[in-house]
Amino acid sequence: MDIGIITGLQPDGRSFEAVKQFGLRTCQLVSWNPALATRETAEAVVRESEQSGVRVCAMWAGFPGRMAWNFKEGPVTLGLVPEESRSERVEALKRWADFAVWIGAPAIITHCGFIPENVTDPAYGPIVEAIGEVARYCDDRGIGFWFETGQETPVVLLRTIQRIGTGNLGINLDPANLILYGKGNPVDALDVIGPYVRNVHVKDGFYPTNGDELGEQVAVGKGKVDFLKLFEGLEAHGFRGEWIIEREGRVGEDEKNRDIIDTIDYLKRHVAGIGA
Repeated sequence: MDIGIITGLQPDGRSFEAVKQFGLRTCQLVSWNPALATRETAEAVVRESEQSGVRVCAMWAGFPGRMAWNFKEGPVTLGLVPEESRSERVEALKRWADFAVWIGAPAIITHCGFIPENVTDPAYGPIVEAIGEVARYCDDRGIGFWFETGQETPVVLLRTIQRIGTGNLGINLDPANLILYGKGNPVDALDVIGPYVRNVHVKDGFYPTNGDELGEQVAVGKGKVDFLKLFEGLEAHGFRGEWIIEREGRVGEDEKNRDIIDTIDYLKRHVAGIGA
């Protein structure tokens, strides 16, 4: 099990400098610009990976269009839920799937959005079909399609995975997101989605304090995620994936970097078998 960070795709062959800055050799690569999903950029990533020794454990695939990370506009702007942007975003995810194959990444990851909890909602079927279209495209190319937890409850994720039925679906567990969105306790969520967890975002935070805004992200160990119990639960499910540190929130670059360094130390002290 490796420690890594999430880092932005750079078309100039300098995508992994931040990874090396922390003495790490693993990352999730992220981009919200599908125009970068070209063979030329992929070749630059492969060269840099070989030269730096940094491995891409998944491609975090973003897409175009307006997105609002809150409870007011999020349900109609995020992921594959908005009907007006759905087809464009499906095509963007397919481009990222091709890109993942070219760079040798095993999967793409994304937020699929506020998938309806109610299966009788008329929007539910078309949303799941769109997710299934991307999942099948990935499966045909031998890679996985992984949901990052956030806008959905664990049971909605489980139901969607079961409805689609391809064998390449998995979950990038962001325990803080389950809390920030008020969707569940991440330790208890493992009873529902534990077998599908492929990567973990190491992130912490608090539950929402009003009905319009997400909860607050904080440094690891200062929020509501019980990491020790989470480690135990994942181990019970045979988890052997990567621990990807993601520090967001309203903090400056220096504080962000200090938090990442502290989190690396925390993981090395508390997670058996983990290494950089």
